[in-house]
Amino acid sequence: MKLVDRISQQSSQTPAPFQRSLIGGGAKKTKDVKSEGFSQLKLAVHNRLFETLDVSRLESLEPGLASSKVTTAITDILNEDGRLLTDIDKSRLVEEIKNELLGLGPLEPLLWDEEITDILVNGHGQVYVEKRGKLHQTDVKFQDDAHLMLIIDRIVSQVGRRVDESSPMVDARLPDGSRINAIIPPLALDGPSLSIRRFGKRRFEIQDLVDKGSIAPEIVEFLDTIVKARLNIIVCGGTGSGKTTMLNCLSAFVPSDERIVTIEDSAELSLQQPHVVRLETRPANVEGKGEVSQRDLVKNTLRMRPDRIIVGEVRGAEVFDMLQAMSTGHDGSLGTIHANTPRDALGRLEMMMLLSGISVPQRAMRQQIASALNMIVHVSRLSDGTRKVMKISEIAGMEGEMVMMQDLFEFKRTGVGPGGQVLGNFVAAGIRSTYSQRLEAAGLRLDGRLFRANAVVG
Repeated sequence: MKLVDRISQQSSQTPAPFQRSLIGGGAKKTKDVKSEGFSQLKLAVHNRLFETLDVSRLESLEPGLASSKVTTAITDILNEDGRLLTDIDKSRLVEEIKNELLGLGPLEPLLWDEEITDILVNGHGQVYVEKRGKLHQTDVKFQDDAHLMLIIDRIVSQVGRRVDESSPMVDARLPDGSRINAIIPPLALDGPSLSIRRFGKRRFEIQDLVDKGSIAPEIVEFLDTIVKARLNIIVCGGTGSGKTTMLNCLSAFVPSDERIVTIEDSAELSLQQPHVVRLETRPANVEGKGEVSQRDLVKNTLRMRPDRIIVGEVRGAEVFDMLQAMSTGHDGSLGTIHANTPRDALGRLEMMMLLSGISVPQRAMRQQIASALNMIVHVSRLSDGTRKVMKISEIAGMEGEMVMMQDLFEFKRTGVGPGGQVLGNFVAAGIRSTYSQRLEAAGLRLDGRLFRANAVVG
């Protein structure tokens, strides 16, 4: 019996539960012998493919055509050696080899699961995923660090970036907008590390957040009104709190007849308006030249006649130009910033101004912030994994040396349920918005009862 036949026979006798675990690319220790048989078969067919196909040209073909060519080639190889595979095993073999050649290898099935929001690879032998806000270890494994490096290199090369010993850290993205970060030895001591912040195939809309209990319908009405009234809004929150999702939802309220320019370090936003210009930063090349920063893009955007400027994440010296744009005619702009509370967001803006190296008096910085920003939306991921809008605060000018801020809406926790879920209500603070007259001047009106003290909304 041929080697391929013997391996195929071993694979076909694999129990169904084990077959499902192989799809992830990893196997439990009790199944090592049978897993080794299937792995040898896959490796043998994979190597033969390089003799029958010009693999380097596959990525340039249409996805459907490339997939069809690989499937046909694998079938021909198995037929030549005498086919003894069951339909289930053959389907699995074809799928895994296609993932290796055209996709992300063992990670590909994880990308099909829409419940997974994060994929975290800690070296070739350990992969975690986040589902419903909680981390779970998977049985997915790579063959070795070289295999993982091959997948990382394929991802970053598709967007014109590189990762090697001279540039061991890289940010990139997948075609669906998912964010990628990779760090490799010598900085990563235990092998290459890959983090994927996923963006589902279906774009979240504001109604989805209402259905999940992340926000109340009355607050949605308020946000819709302030976006249409062209107030400048910053979304703040910690890592993984849903800032980009909220920014996408807010951008949906922008009228379709306005020109929008987006600026991002790694393109993630998915706007539905017809008139959108998307800009993305560029890292330095091997010689350390050619870098285009977010500040460069903000400066250029001001010459592009934008109605609205959307900055994916404010993180550096571009804060000066963004705030100036907000207060000199480009109102209605949006952005996100890492901060744990609305007040911390103001402190972060000040800190970024100081770190930019430009000497500006503290009072002048705060005046700039107070005149440019109108609203801060604070989102957070809670202990039960849910994400909620925690506060909506407005900037009400300055008093002395302090920027005046007042909360309009807040999520107040009332306890923890039997399953560990966080309980609470969205309530109004009892303060009517300072911008009510501005909203009315724009032809927009809000029901005054919405701001009634301790009124439960949602």
